[in-house]
Amino acid sequence: MSNPIQIRMGGYGPATTGFSRALKMVGDQLEGEFGDRVSVKYVWNIMDLGYRAEDILWLVEHGLLTLGYQSSSYLTDRVPELGFVDMPFLFSGNAQARAAMDGALGGFLARRIEERVNYRILGYFENGFRHISNRLRRVRTPADIKGMRIRVLPSDVQKRTFELLGAIPMRMDLTEAIEMIKAGTIDAQENPFANTVTYGVHKFHHFHTVTNHFYVSRPIFVHRPTFDAWPKDLQEAMRKAVTGAVAMQREFAVEEDKAARQAIRGQGCEILDLTEDEHAAFAAAVQPLLAEGRETYGQKMFDLLPAR
Repeated sequence: MSNPIQIRMGGYGPATTGFSRALKMVGDQLEGEFGDRVSVKYVWNIMDLGYRAEDILWLVEHGLLTLGYQSSSYLTDRVPELGFVDMPFLFSGNAQARAAMDGALGGFLARRIEERVNYRILGYFENGFRHISNRLRRVRTPADIKGMRIRVLPSDVQKRTFELLGAIPMRMDLTEAIEMIKAGTIDAQENPFANTVTYGVHKFHHFHTVTNHFYVSRPIFVHRPTFDAWPKDLQEAMRKAVTGAVAMQREFAVEEDKAARQAIRGQGCEILDLTEDEHAAFAAAVQPLLAEGRETYGQKMFDLLPAR
């Protein structure tokens, strides 16, 4: 075919991450089904090209990339409802969180994103539960992070969470955070263990605590005018391919978490597991935010949560 449909997919991690491997699965499936009707290309890590991680948003919105993914927290300023899934200790575990994002809650949020941003939302990758790491001391209680300067995602809900825990939250893009962690100008960060290792944070932070305080998803979005102009069979094939890739990416995420824990310990770092009482103390400290959430988002959104 002389003029194949160009599909450019991008992310902000090495080709070895589960996210990149999932994108490759999507591309392979489309190429296998459509042959020379499509031409698929990848930009695994836009940060390697001098972009910030958050730039993936406008690169897709303006059609420079066809498809990308990004943590939902990066869109909360434009889609306030996404702040709901930034609330701490909202989900009891992976099963409930995945059911929520694949079900009524994820559908509701997808519609809200599409109302405000030039995307089609095709699904949600799993960034997973997040944990605290720092360079200063062991963290077992909220008092242990009091006064720590901690990088958080660009979300007011996440900022408020760490204010309640007594830390000094600093909203910033990943690119800037990595440089400040290396320089020691911030004390702590919070991420899934796989991210902590992917971005080399474990080389600078000795102390890691399994807090499971946030569960973050990464919406998979395509440039809406491009997607809507495709033939229906390609649109349907893309949706189907993404659905399959999401399932595989979540399996990759479980494997990556185990490997990351080994890498963190292999670096000579500590990973602390909280007792039930210690975990409950963190949850209790942020209860005012959950109460505010019921006022901000309304009971309707809480009703979209699957049973624990």
